[in-house]
Amino acid sequence: MKITRITAVPLSYRLPEGKTVTMGIGSTLKRDCIIIRVETDEGITGYGEAHPGRSPGAITALVHNTLQPLLVGMNATDVVGAWQRVHRMQLSSHGLGAGTCLALSGIDMALWDIRGKAAKMPLYELLGGSHRRIPAYAGGIALGYQPAESMAEEAQSYVEQGYKAVKLRIGDTVKNDIARVRKVREVLGDDIDILTDANTAYTIADVRRVLPALADIQAGWLEEPFACNDFASYREAAKITPLVPIAAGENHFTRFEFGQMLDAAAVQVWQPDLSKSGGITEGVRIAAMASAFRIPVHAHSSATGLNHAATLHFLAATENAGYFEACVSKFNPFRDMFGSTFAIGADGCVEPPKGHGLGIEVDESIFEKYPMVDGPGYVVKF
Repeated sequence: MKITRITAVPLSYRLPEGKTVTMGIGSTLKRDCIIIRVETDEGITGYGEAHPGRSPGAITALVHNTLQPLLVGMNATDVVGAWQRVHRMQLSSHGLGAGTCLALSGIDMALWDIRGKAAKMPLYELLGGSHRRIPAYAGGIALGYQPAESMAEEAQSYVEQGYKAVKLRIGDTVKNDIARVRKVREVLGDDIDILTDANTAYTIADVRRVLPALADIQAGWLEEPFACNDFASYREAAKITPLVPIAAGENHFTRFEFGQMLDAAAVQVWQPDLSKSGGITEGVRIAAMASAFRIPVHAHSSATGLNHAATLHFLAATENAGYFEACVSKFNPFRDMFGSTFAIGADGCVEPPKGHGLGIEVDESIFEKYPMVDGPGYVVKF
């Protein structure tokens, strides 16, 4: 079964007035995604999701003009061979690095969808896992900067839906962040896991002030306090307290960057995104490396149900799997445009789809509703 065509479909939507969420990387104006379609000579078509990297037009061009010529004609089930070819010709030498990882992630996901459909197996089974329930936290583009009282009310609304864990956006000012997390803990009580995400907005001085407060409320982790390549600050942060793990990984690409993170001995929670870090093939390798050092993998989620389904399958087949990041964004039509991918239960858990491959039926007629709007999706805060 040979690859005959690879197509990238960039999609966008603008946030309606009043639906903007502000966090450490700015305020959302729009959201983008890139759907990857891989066709074969046996009529089996696979779908994946590539992260747009705030430049959906560029990633789309990279897929069509560079990666498609490399991969057309290859065996569609040879995910390792396809990954290695792209690595050899793009990632290991003169090719675009992060952009290639985003594009490759979506292609790799689509190839795994093909493998599952060809084998007539759900992806979790193909990966060696089982259909099991996975703990989830309320995440996505939600719980952004707002008065402490309204943040606590929003967090409580997710707990009422069944979530046993929520992720708060911090990285505003230290004073505001501490007030918000303390208010949320006061309202939610001690039985709900509170996770925090600074979206790279902190300095090491900020972290020295914030971590004692996070320890006081028993926060589950502090995510991405610094830029992904600022390993010196991550090392320093890890020395401040053993009570709050440092988390990162959604902006780290391939097992090689996760290997650097391991060498730094500074990040206790790994968060690869299957639409960014190199796809499912690389996600399995990253999780295995983490497992050898007893590091939990709480995969980061992207925009659409394709990524969410792939992540659920991946976690269901990962020994050291942690939380699934459930998108609870108040406005995200990409999440359910192919139907609902997950449902939170009273136990605070979700489960992977049961269909073959990713288990998602893609209706391409929906795409015309979301024409690409190129350019960044955030008003940046400096």
